[in-house]
Amino acid sequence: MQSLFTLHSFRKRILALITLVSFLFCALVVRLFVVQIMSGRDLQLRATDQWTRDLAIIAPRGDIYDSTGSRLAVSYTTYNVYVRAREVENAQQVAEYLSNLLGLSYLSVYEKTIKKNVSEVLIKLQVSPELAESIYQKNLPGVYLAESVGRYYTYGNLLSQVLGFVSVDNVGQSGIEAQYESYLKGVDGYSFTQSDLQGKEIGGTLRYYFPATKGSDITLTVDSKIQLILEQALEQAMSEQQAKSVTGIVMNVKTSRILAISSKPSFDLNEIPRDDLSLLFEQSRIKAITDVYEPGSTFKILTLAAALEAGVVDETHRFYCGGSRVVDGVKIKCWRSQGHGSQTLAEGLANSCNCVFMELALRLGVDRFYEYMQKFGLGQKTGVELAGEASGILMDKSLVKNVDLARMGFGHAIAVTPLQLLSIVCGILNDGSLIQPTILENVTDCFGNVLLESSPSVKAQLVSEKTSQTICGMLSLVTNKQGECTFVEGYDVGGKTGTAQKYDETGHIAQGKYISSFIGTYPATHPDYVVMIMVDEPGAGAYYGSVVASPYGKQVLSGIFNYKNIPKDSESATITEVEMPDVTGMTVSAASIVLQKVGIYFETDGEGDRVLRQLPPAGTTVACGDTIILIT
Repeated sequence: MQSLFTLHSFRKRILALITLVSFLFCALVVRLFVVQIMSGRDLQLRATDQWTRDLAIIAPRGDIYDSTGSRLAVSYTTYNVYVRAREVENAQQVAEYLSNLLGLSYLSVYEKTIKKNVSEVLIKLQVSPELAESIYQKNLPGVYLAESVGRYYTYGNLLSQVLGFVSVDNVGQSGIEAQYESYLKGVDGYSFTQSDLQGKEIGGTLRYYFPATKGSDITLTVDSKIQLILEQALEQAMSEQQAKSVTGIVMNVKTSRILAISSKPSFDLNEIPRDDLSLLFEQSRIKAITDVYEPGSTFKILTLAAALEAGVVDETHRFYCGGSRVVDGVKIKCWRSQGHGSQTLAEGLANSCNCVFMELALRLGVDRFYEYMQKFGLGQKTGVELAGEASGILMDKSLVKNVDLARMGFGHAIAVTPLQLLSIVCGILNDGSLIQPTILENVTDCFGNVLLESSPSVKAQLVSEKTSQTICGMLSLVTNKQGECTFVEGYDVGGKTGTAQKYDETGHIAQGKYISSFIGTYPATHPDYVVMIMVDEPGAGAYYGSVVASPYGKQVLSGIFNYKNIPKDSESATITEVEMPDVTGMTVSAASIVLQKVGIYFETDGEGDRVLRQLPPAGTTVACGDTIILIT
């Protein structure tokens, strides 16, 4: 019995041992599965991180081109300087050399060269290749260079708001650079070296190099030559008119492609004022799409289009302007206090008569006026490929009274962005077809594949082709007062000026503050180009669009004709220059007779009947057909 008991006990021990071994084996298998399969990738990366040191290779950003293939923004090679304190042999020597060469604080660099509790410390970003070569030749232990990229803007301050800029670590901060960051930034590469437990590089070991991939390129619809023409005119307007700001746009009427767009003041993209953030923010705004304003008389193109299309007026109708009109018991003045008298519709547009356009708006009525304004896109974003676009302001229709409607007829009590207004004008003049404005041509990767392409489509048919052609003809009469093709000698240019008062923060009229504007088209009969100039708060004395903005629109159009080698429409058209007569002290009526004899048009500023001052002064050479200001 005892032997049987002993045998049974031995078997139990063997079974327990086998069970224990089997359990340990299973646990080992499970652990190996966890380590090698489930956590293998993570552990491998952690191990690699422990025995290697890596430096990032910053990917070059994609280039930005204009429509002619000229580079507007490019990347160039720079270097980042790092220090690995554990490898530094003489911290004082390294700190002294780098601080002197790179223009840094000695103490700041020295603290980094003795910071051995971290693997590596950045000394300076984007060091020039020349300085990097000096550091390389010095061969200081523990000092490393990593290839990086900088950003260079070929034309400096050209198209600065639209292009935008990048941060010191190459991330888009504004404009196209920020909006298309995901396309432009590329994919960074890395350089790995093996190191020991203390982080020192092991000589003779393998190095691993993963190259960076360049970002995608962007092509804009902007023509840099036309952009330069526009910006030169805006700079001149800023200086001569002592304005708060000036904005300009040039578009292709038939395609709604933006050929040039700018605001002044601006800044050089290669010398960004980062120390004044409020100034940087102000000058970085694309005011043509972010800022809304009362357009004044340039808006009359829209009122005219709606009235003609609705059939409430035609070219045979006549109107009378006595200098003002009473609507809902409120007296609304025309800009010309003595009135324009009897006039045709075309003459009313040429005279920019407020009374005519009050009448047109009232004939339309609130419902029909709003039907057309909403069809035109008032109060809606244009959809252009730029961030920060405002939608404009259109009063709630239920709150509109006749007095509001009358003011809307000549561009008051309504707010638009410059691009929004110009886009609608393009639609009206393009046989009535409204096309979404565009500034993006395409985005292509480094292999030439098109990743994104702009394909603007017709958004709406605003008016009929007949209405469009009627308005084109009327706009030609507005500008060419001296005769056919005399606004820009030999060219069939159409246009419209505008002047609007500004409002303060309380909603009241800001005395002495105006926005002067001009919209010009070419050719007037069936336009290809449309130009807009907007001068905010001119301070040189005059403020009417015909005097303040129109000359710079003429300058831009003339520049385009020269650049594109566009032949004249009429070789016989000539502009006669005359000497400005002295009409100060005369009554407005007497001054009118004198000015008519020499072919000069005028606008009055003031309610009086006697001329106190004239702009420009007597003796100045002006062209027949020009408009001058009489201050009464």
